[in-house]
Amino acid sequence: MELMLHVTSADSAPLLLPLARACGRAGVAWGCFFTNDGVRALADQAIVAALASAAKAQVCEHSWTHHMGTGTAPVELASQTANSAMMAEARRVVSL
Repeated sequence: MELMLHVTSADSAPLLLPLARACGRAGVAWGCFFTNDGVRALADQAIVAALASAAKAQVCEHSWTHHMGTGTAPVELASQTANSAMMAEARRVVSL
């Protein structure tokens, strides 16, 4: 994977959307992991739609439950171990 976007803050949503769309347009192999209150960005349907071009999109299961309750996550639920694995396979990481 060329680029991983690591979403750790709900305040990063305005930055995430254009970055995700740009990655999709450029054909970049990219992935995204949501943790902490960054999981709140997944309430934005435009962000969820932009994730369609991602090679991998995951959300921390604990953070999802803590901030979003029991609703169904729009991306794969994963652990912090999966977060570490995604970082290890990415050539570049951008933390938001």
